[in-house]
Amino acid sequence: MPGILRNSAIRYLIAGGAAFVVDFALLALFRQVFGWPTWIAAGTAFVLSFAFTYTVQRVFSFESDTPHGRSLLRYTALVVFNTAATAGIVALVDLTDAGWGLGKVVATIATTVWNYFIYRYWVFAEPKVAEPTRTED
Repeated sequence: MPGILRNSAIRYLIAGGAAFVVDFALLALFRQVFGWPTWIAAGTAFVLSFAFTYTVQRVFSFESDTPHGRSLLRYTALVVFNTAATAGIVALVDLTDAGWGLGKVVATIATTVWNYFIYRYWVFAEPKVAEPTRTED
């Protein structure tokens, strides 16, 4: 890869931006063009962008060869955690004068930072190979 794209953090941010665009575009398509109720449009867009995000982060950001079952299970667990964390952060900040909007920004920054490290060192990390045990003669 050329220059700056050798850095997985840069690729992660690019992939995340692309994932946001896909999610937002699908939400707009389902809500504005197809006229679906907002909750169905948002949920469907999220599920479809989930597949896109997993794939682009795996292939582009982290160039991972880990088994899909393992990494997809870990990715899904992280999404569940992030959903709860985002809801909690937004709700807590909404109790202040800052409001829910700033809460969403804070939650997005927090999840973006910790997701990079969790993706790199847990979700898409290569499985550790056990070292051979030494036998004494």
